[in-house]
Amino acid sequence: MAADLKAATAPSLAEFEVIAAAAWERIEPEFREVCRDLVIRVEDFALDEVLDELDIEDPFDLMGLYQGLSLDKKSSLDVPREPDMVFLYRRAILDYWVESGETLGEIITHVLVHEIGHHFGFSDDDMEEIEEDAGP
Repeated sequence: MAADLKAATAPSLAEFEVIAAAAWERIEPEFREVCRDLVIRVEDFALDEVLDELDIEDPFDLMGLYQGLSLDKKSSLDVPREPDMVFLYRRAILDYWVESGETLGEIITHVLVHEIGHHFGFSDDDMEEIEEDAGP
């Protein structure tokens, strides 16, 4: 087993995006349709400005972030602006993955559902149900 770990490499940004896309596809189609305008981005870490704004000192403490207005705060009279986005922070997620014993797909699905849940203003119970429906 130790030899396997020594030979293992962390997925690149591109490989991570493929895993995130697979997690997205596991989420119920009705849910994906409702949030079709949401942009999902994978970055290594949050920008320093984002970390400062959130008062987070260690970039490994932030695995994902929703950026934009939640649907319950939007109005049809709003001026068009940048699209709502969910950021998945690869290095923080990988760090958690090494420590957790969970699969990388499970963790990415959890972070993705949690951040999308912010988009819709869902409760933790709602997000847990969506995540369970998405499976590992």
